[in-house]
Amino acid sequence: MKKIGFLSFGHWSASPHSQVRSGADALLQSIELAVAAEEVGADGAYFRVHHFAQQLASPFPLLAAAAARTSRIELGTAVIDMRYENPLYMTEDAGAADLISGGRLQLGISRGSPEQVVDGYRYFGHVPAEGMTDADLAREHTKVFLEVLSGKGFAQPNPRPMFPNPPGLLRIEPHSPGLRDRIWWGAGTRATAEWTGEQGMNLMCSTLLTEVTGVPFHQLQAEQIQRFRDAWTAAGHDREPRVSVSRSIFPIVSDLDRQLFWGERSSTDQVGFLDGGNTRFGRTYAGEPDKLVAELAEDEAIAAADTVLLTVPNQLGVEYNAHVIESVLTHLAPELGWR
Repeated sequence: MKKIGFLSFGHWSASPHSQVRSGADALLQSIELAVAAEEVGADGAYFRVHHFAQQLASPFPLLAAAAARTSRIELGTAVIDMRYENPLYMTEDAGAADLISGGRLQLGISRGSPEQVVDGYRYFGHVPAEGMTDADLAREHTKVFLEVLSGKGFAQPNPRPMFPNPPGLLRIEPHSPGLRDRIWWGAGTRATAEWTGEQGMNLMCSTLLTEVTGVPFHQLQAEQIQRFRDAWTAAGHDREPRVSVSRSIFPIVSDLDRQLFWGERSSTDQVGFLDGGNTRFGRTYAGEPDKLVAELAEDEAIAAADTVLLTVPNQLGVEYNAHVIESVLTHLAPELGWR
């Protein structure tokens, strides 16, 4: 069984070809797509976080609003760049949004991706200490975030508070029990996947890997997932971890599908240069349903994961993206044994 959700980058553009012209459009349509995805039977609505860009940024107001409009679907991020975050304030926001959702948040976090500006996290007041890299900064923020999410008290109470305090050290409020187990790390390498397993976070695998070994993308990602699971087991965590993979999948079942994605039918993995190193990008899956069923059945990383996130072209609007999600659920998922 596979959970199937969507992942939106939340782009907006003033282009006449875009149905998402402003930040307000991106936010409101994201909520509407979460509602529509729940209605057609999807399991998750996930949103990318980018700063200094015409894309979705601060995620918690969006997640809380989507939570108030839905009742079943998981709501998440893929991913929040931890270089930018105050981990204590983030714990407050995450706890509040999770309580509004009834415990449906699935928060993907990570070091982030190449930025629109140079060292953008510095403008947010976060400067790595001497000898620390920005990746170290992200992991340090993550360490604090995970510790505080546990709900243990750590702050010395005022002996003369405005309101009565419970006994002992105080914790961040509101606290949402169980949220710590629903934190995911977006890993771009096999080594980072192993670290994720050691830390007791779930694993998010993207449509790219920041290493190239010569094997096909899906096989390298499957190895990444296995290394994560091995590290998880070795660390002795007492629950089953979750693993997601993101894929661009477009069944061609209408004239508009054919117009938009017919040219992607022969898509292949690509190797590029990103953020100072070689990177392998996964292919786009596009074609008639029977063709896609056969191709997806051979994707070893999808087979190893429990969750598939469909990357959606959000600027094509809510109605079309709901159609893409429903097409995957209707024409592909049953044939692949995903549902």
